[in-house]
Amino acid sequence: MGSLLAQAGDSHGIATPLSLILISAAAFVIPLVSRRLGLPAVVLEILTGVIVGPMLGIIEPGEELLSFLAEFGLFLLMFLAGLEIDFDRLERQGPRQLVSSFALFAFIAAASFFAAGFFGLDNLEQRVFLTLLISASALGIVVPALRAGNHSSSQVGQVTLITAMFAEVLTVVAIVVLVVLVEDGFGWELLAVPALFATLAIVLFVLRRAAWWYPDRFERMFDGSDPEEMGIRGSLAMLFVFVGLSALLGIEAILGAFLAGLVFGYVFRDPGSLDEQLSGFSYGFLIPIFFINVGITFPLSELGDSEVLGRALALIGVAFAVKLIPSLLLVLRRFSLRQAVGAGFLLAGQLSVIIALAGVGVDLGLLTEGLAAGAVLLVAVSAIASPIVFRLLVPDKVEESV
Repeated sequence: MGSLLAQAGDSHGIATPLSLILISAAAFVIPLVSRRLGLPAVVLEILTGVIVGPMLGIIEPGEELLSFLAEFGLFLLMFLAGLEIDFDRLERQGPRQLVSSFALFAFIAAASFFAAGFFGLDNLEQRVFLTLLISASALGIVVPALRAGNHSSSQVGQVTLITAMFAEVLTVVAIVVLVVLVEDGFGWELLAVPALFATLAIVLFVLRRAAWWYPDRFERMFDGSDPEEMGIRGSLAMLFVFVGLSALLGIEAILGAFLAGLVFGYVFRDPGSLDEQLSGFSYGFLIPIFFINVGITFPLSELGDSEVLGRALALIGVAFAVKLIPSLLLVLRRFSLRQAVGAGFLLAGQLSVIIALAGVGVDLGLLTEGLAAGAVLLVAVSAIASPIVFRLLVPDKVEESV
């Protein structure tokens, strides 16, 4: 192992020894510093990545081990985001929660389409692509922020979480469909998305039947003293089955990871200690590496052009406005103004998925280089600002009744 790392130190292949030391130390120290500063850990993790990456050049992007760990962390983050959906609460409240969250997303999408018209795009396909890009939300920002403030199961937390779910899943699915249409037109490739959801329905049906007929066997998955850790094995197996299926169908893998968590959380409503075990090693190490890697891979030099920077800043302003203005409608549901604005800011948070989608848009001619640079800067600004503003407007709570 030592010789492997020594060779990697010259080629930037698997990982340099210095990279492993810095990343591991940062993953441990950052939460301690964030508590002292009163900042969300994700903010310092991204900033740390920017400092050791594009600013100082200590860690080069693309090291295989770090990239793998970061991607694994992203998959776990999306899986846990699916688990965060409180289905018991949704069933108690009836369809009202889903309808109101979907309606909020619909207002966000409409505002985004209207705002996209001010960027002088050449055709409807470009406008639709930009609409989807700025309509999206990042569950990777929303879930940690709600979890840090104990708002995952609160009313404002659930509305924000479910709206973010619609904003992420529907925009990713829509972009996948749009890309297929632009590249191949109407054809069999369009069947990939319904094929994924059909598989989801089959797995859901089989799991529910199996859990009903063999409850004793499934109880072992949630036994914290099980030496073989069948719960961890089962949840990770489901995660990677859906990730692999998404990749096989040519669909963004994070969609599969999120759907896997959604199915797992829907079938097994009371995971017991399994939820704590999954969150422990995910939020304890792998997810922080993902956020640090977001900073390491941030293309800071691309924003040096003043024209590109101006267009980027305009996109940032629009991206926040299209989330904040519709979120004010939450006041009609008896949320306070601070909660409504806080939810809007949190929904405006973006992560590297948007950078990846922006790159796809540039490759297909659906997005200009300036707007793509704006998407990159939007990720940096919103990933830092959104959780901070949310925490300032919506203070941490131990428990909130609905």
